[in-house]
Amino acid sequence: MSTPPPAPAVTACLRGDVALTRAFTLLGKRWSGVVLGSLGGGPAGFRELSRAIVGVSDSVLSDRLSELTEAGLISRTVDEGPPVSVSYALTESGLALMPALEQISQWAQKHLPAETR
Repeated sequence: MSTPPPAPAVTACLRGDVALTRAFTLLGKRWSGVVLGSLGGGPAGFRELSRAIVGVSDSVLSDRLSELTEAGLISRTVDEGPPVSVSYALTESGLALMPALEQISQWAQKHLPAETR
């Protein structure tokens, strides 16, 4: 006895779950969203990002920049100088993500309690 194929709504939901899993695998890593948000104001160099994102270590920032570059959300541009400088900027895909990140930020401000320290 064969099982009937899933209803279209179930299939769409499953595809959505897979897409969310892919998105949060990348964006759910600590600092990824903050790095993207920081680049929302325009291109920035490593030191500028390091100073702007309080609490991130240089090694973690380097890892996140590499991962986000590999995912196509940011671009890395090297200016041969002298001195040599590297800047990071949002790609078209990264810019397309900004409205969603803004919505998540607004949701968090409204629904998640602030940390008390």
